Amino acid sequence: MTAPPARRFNRLPLRSRLAILTAAAVAVAVAASAFACWFLTRTQLRDELDSSLQNVTLPTGYIQETFVLCRSKQPDSSDNAAPVVAYVQLVQPDGGRCVGRNSQPVKVTAADVAVAQGQERETLHDSTTDKGESVRVLTRGLVLGDTRFTVSVARPLDEIDGALSRLALVLVAVAGVGVLGAATAGLWIARSGLRPVDRLTGAVEHIARTEDLAVRIPVDGEDEIARLSRSFNSMTAALASSRDRQQQLIADAGHELRTPLTSLRTNIDLLARSEDTGRAIPAEDRKELLASVKAQMTELSELIGDLQELSRPDTAPGSGPLQIVPLHEAAERAVRRARLRGTGITITADLEPWYVRAEPPALERALVNLLDNAVKFSPAGGVVDVALRRGELTVRDRGPGIPADDLPHVFERFWRSPSARSLPGSGLGLSIVARTVQQAGGEVALRAAEGGGTVASLRLPGAATEPPAL
Repeated sequence: MTAPPARRFNRLPLRSRLAILTAAAVAVAVAASAFACWFLTRTQLRDELDSSLQNVTLPTGYIQETFVLCRSKQPDSSDNAAPVVAYVQLVQPDGGRCVGRNSQPVKVTAADVAVAQGQERETLHDSTTDKGESVRVLTRGLVLGDTRFTVSVARPLDEIDGALSRLALVLVAVAGVGVLGAATAGLWIARSGLRPVDRLTGAVEHIARTEDLAVRIPVDGEDEIARLSRSFNSMTAALASSRDRQQQLIADAGHELRTPLTSLRTNIDLLARSEDTGRAIPAEDRKELLASVKAQMTELSELIGDLQELSRPDTAPGSGPLQIVPLHEAAERAVRRARLRGTGITITADLEPWYVRAEPPALERALVNLLDNAVKFSPAGGVVDVALRRGELTVRDRGPGIPADDLPHVFERFWRSPSARSLPGSGLGLSIVARTVQQAGGEVALRAAEGGGTVASLRLPGAATEPPAL
């Protein structure tokens, strides 16, 4: 089955389609211009011919001679007449004619008869001679003395038709050359214009073949192709950065998982060896060993949960399932959970009402991570102050604080300061806090507190009163 022309055209290379479309557009424009030129020339020539017919002046003797020949019923003298510029004949009311000397007989039309019968003053129209020659005819009434004559003057159209034919040939030749030139220019323009696209195609094919995201396309200019190249470079850079972060996440996760797994395996091996050899472990040691196994399993569970949270795709603020959340209530629940975990730590709370738009589970997890971080670094018997005023939640501990050089890195994944590497944790808690807050359109920061310790400041856009439900 033959494919439709449109489908066959779409299968052609882009540069071929551009060349064809350019040639077609030029062909239509040239054809329209050539036809307009030919038509205007034809109209001008015919107007000049009509003007020359109207300016023809016939001698009175010639008209009378023709009338006498007509009345004597002598045959037309046109049989052996030589070619002349104008043909003259008299038209009778009954449609008869009297052909003048050295003229060709022209067929009488209804328009000529209407003038002979006095219905029209004059008429100008096309006709033919008895021999088939095309002529332009002017028929008008003429009065000589007491006699009225209807004189028909005709001129051959060969002189106009010949000039128009030559003009048509010239226009066709010029149009053909123009179309060929346009096709050649269109092909050259298509190749030049699509050269950056060829480079882009080569880069895409190279990346698909080698997965080398370091490829960049040279950008020159400010046109659409340059914008496309810049967009492609930005896309590959983002993909390369995403892949690097993914590989770093896998490497860091593997490193963080190795430590608790190694410790857990060691403890389980001790328990298994005790069972195999029959040498019982002292009750106190066994209790500590089981507590260590339980703590390591809890750490593994929390680490896996953090990794699952970070593995979710980042979304723009407001694009997720956000809800109106009372921030003060979520903070109160996080404080209660932190009090259960931070035995011996005093946590005070001063929370003013504040309503924000966020994802409830993610927001509560972020608040718990923020408080757990403060509890973890607080000394025994320490105090953690939690306050929520005018949309800003602050958590202040009295721990060792964070060195100024470490502050820019505290929200990075798996990053932990040297002083905190001996403490339990994966270094993902603050990273999850930063991600959640940013998705809700807020900001979070850590700073040194006066008198020692650290202040975590979290600010989310919202209102002190609950907005009406949509």
